[in-house]
Amino acid sequence: MGDHEGHAQAGPATPAGPAGWRPALRATAHCLTGCAIGEVLGMAIGTALAWHTVPTLLLAIGLAFVFGYSFTLFAVLRVGLALKAALGVALAADTLSITTMELVDNAVLLLLPGAMDAHLSDQLFWWSLALAFAIAFVATAPVNRHLIARGRGHAVVHRYHGH
Repeated sequence: MGDHEGHAQAGPATPAGPAGWRPALRATAHCLTGCAIGEVLGMAIGTALAWHTVPTLLLAIGLAFVFGYSFTLFAVLRVGLALKAALGVALAADTLSITTMELVDNAVLLLLPGAMDAHLSDQLFWWSLALAFAIAFVATAPVNRHLIARGRGHAVVHRYHGH
């Protein structure tokens, strides 16, 4: 695969082109990676400290946004973008994707009986996170596809570097 295959470009979107699933899935995997690192870290900290559900979720969601934005921020900083511009790119590229990912995965965790009470040593803790991430990935991919087809989301990032 070439460095620029599947990137959003000007012109009408086609299923195999800019609005195709490949760039959307790549953007969603990128989002999931940052979100998962932050979310697992937040859930692990909250669980280890025996925090209640709300503070644990707030920490996990906050860290998911921090790590999610950081992945994009550092990528565009490496190509020479100034910090203020890089922050703008990260916010434009990732906000809707991270928000969707977090809403879905935390809703799944809240709906799974015992998931928010499971300890780090419980299989339920890890299985519920894995299931929540998988469902969130499926829900977020169409959002990213829609954004990329319109030159938004990760299409914004690709204006600054090859991915």
